[in-house]
Amino acid sequence: MLNDPVKERWESRTEFSRCGEVSLDQGEEMQKQAAREIACLQRALKNGESAELKVAYPTVEGDPIREYYRLTPQGRLEVYTDSTDDHYSDQKWSFAECYTPEWLAEISCDP
Repeated sequence: MLNDPVKERWESRTEFSRCGEVSLDQGEEMQKQAAREIACLQRALKNGESAELKVAYPTVEGDPIREYYRLTPQGRLEVYTDSTDDHYSDQKWSFAECYTPEWLAEISCDP
């Protein structure tokens, strides 16, 4: 497989302090299963610090997806998604930023 530029960007990043890893089963909700890890991200946001959180969950078909949340010291949330094991997707990495998940509603991407 060709090199994936988003994966390379993730692997060459400066690592932030870790808020842990969460593995969700089919139908489990982030807010309920990862309260401690979300609190870690919220503390980092409040204190102007950086942090990372890894979340794994299955697709409807049961294929694993891995998401990596990075909170920058500027309060921006970056989301790296590894879909390489999802046989019903493009099987690539993707990147988004300023995405505000409802479980971390304090982050605003407005200027």
